[in-house]
Amino acid sequence: MLVKTHLFLLYTLISTSVCLAADEIPPFFEANYTLYSNDTKVGIMERRFFQQENGNYTFRSESKTTGFIALLKKVLIIEESTWKLMDSHFTPLNYTYHHIKGKKERDAEIKFDWDKQQITNRVNESTWTMQTQKGIQDKLLYQLTIMSDLKAEQTPENYAVADGGKIKQYKFIRIADEILKTPLGEFNTIKLRMHKSNKKQETFLWCAYDLNFLPIKVTSTEKDDRLSTAIIKSITGLGLKKN
Repeated sequence: MLVKTHLFLLYTLISTSVCLAADEIPPFFEANYTLYSNDTKVGIMERRFFQQENGNYTFRSESKTTGFIALLKKVLIIEESTWKLMDSHFTPLNYTYHHIKGKKERDAEIKFDWDKQQITNRVNESTWTMQTQKGIQDKLLYQLTIMSDLKAEQTPENYAVADGGKIKQYKFIRIADEILKTPLGEFNTIKLRMHKSNKKQETFLWCAYDLNFLPIKVTSTEKDDRLSTAIIKSITGLGLKKN
């Protein structure tokens, strides 16, 4: 249940045509979201964006079931993207994924070797490689790039993302501007629709103007017609501190 809910979720991109300056990197922040399946609260997600001492950047996401749902099904998902600004592009270096569901565990790692133009994928003990390409993103970093592209008045359209041992296309359409009510109050947002290549599932994101276009709500309809939702609960940074 939580795996499906983990959208951007927020697990939800860099446009290969857009170059970025260091001052266009989103401000550092910590954000917390409540996760729902239909109208039932199933967990929480915590996201943090910061810079390491060596100058590289880290975007970290942790999702877990809570309350009664956690008693029935304990799930923990931790993702982490390490990246740097190279040739004016958000450039992924390493992506890790750790998933605990009951007694089962799944570990995955994607290493980006830009000197060899090679991507190494590892899932548990299985390893394989594939060719990289300019502008490619990992499954977490693309969400920061949405923020930068919107700030630069560039509507996300099509991003190449290393996902599941393949390079998939994440496609976006701008729907409209909407005023969104949240537990933190009302925000003016840009509503985007996203879908992945070879997938029927559609995801919708609401990105807040006043929060450097941070996605503050994400919804997705699953194969069984359940509606998964993540909505902002608290935030520190991005010019705002609310709980």
